[in-house]
Amino acid sequence: MTDVIHLLPDHVANQIAAGEVVQRPASVIKELLENAIDAKASTIQVYIKEAGKILISVIDDGSGMSITDSRLSFERHATSKIKAAEDLFQLQTKGFRGEALASIAAIAHVELKTRREEDEVGTCIKIEGSQITSQEVCVTAKGTSISVKNLFYNIPARRNFLKSDTVETRHIIDEFQRVALAHPGISFSLVHNTGELFNLPASNYRQRITNILGGKSNEKLFL
Repeated sequence: MTDVIHLLPDHVANQIAAGEVVQRPASVIKELLENAIDAKASTIQVYIKEAGKILISVIDDGSGMSITDSRLSFERHATSKIKAAEDLFQLQTKGFRGEALASIAAIAHVELKTRREEDEVGTCIKIEGSQITSQEVCVTAKGTSISVKNLFYNIPARRNFLKSDTVETRHIIDEFQRVALAHPGISFSLVHNTGELFNLPASNYRQRITNILGGKSNEKLFL
């Protein structure tokens, strides 16, 4: 009898892992927003087209990454958050497993542009279905810009599972508001197609809640 157990190819393993992290466009928004916050960004801009099915772009002015780090960031379980098991008990970041970018890159066309403040030029990496198609030096602002295009392009069944643009946009807004409410000291904006849905300047908790929920909510707050 022949052996029946074998190792899955990397691209298959990545697609399976992606299913655990990315369920819909809002999942991508969540992961990218949390990465930007962990990078100590003070301004985060989000752009989406067709409810994130065609494009999700998150731009931050955080710490940025070096050439080596930008490449490693797309490897599974590559993380700057922990080095030993003991570190798990002292986490103060949004994520630590190093799964987000690897999972997103497995099921979309991804372009990353990033630059640290001390570097004169940045790095641009393009990935399609976990395969790096190009990596080159580029001129870009300090921080990180990630564009995710054609989500689930190589998993048609998952793409067909997505709901209408109205429903998927609602999920994105819910995720965006959740993160923005928890971090009033960071400036957030969200643009869908050509319309600006939110423009939230850095403020305090009361002002952030009012900006998101409306002016009438201010008189109901006890802060």
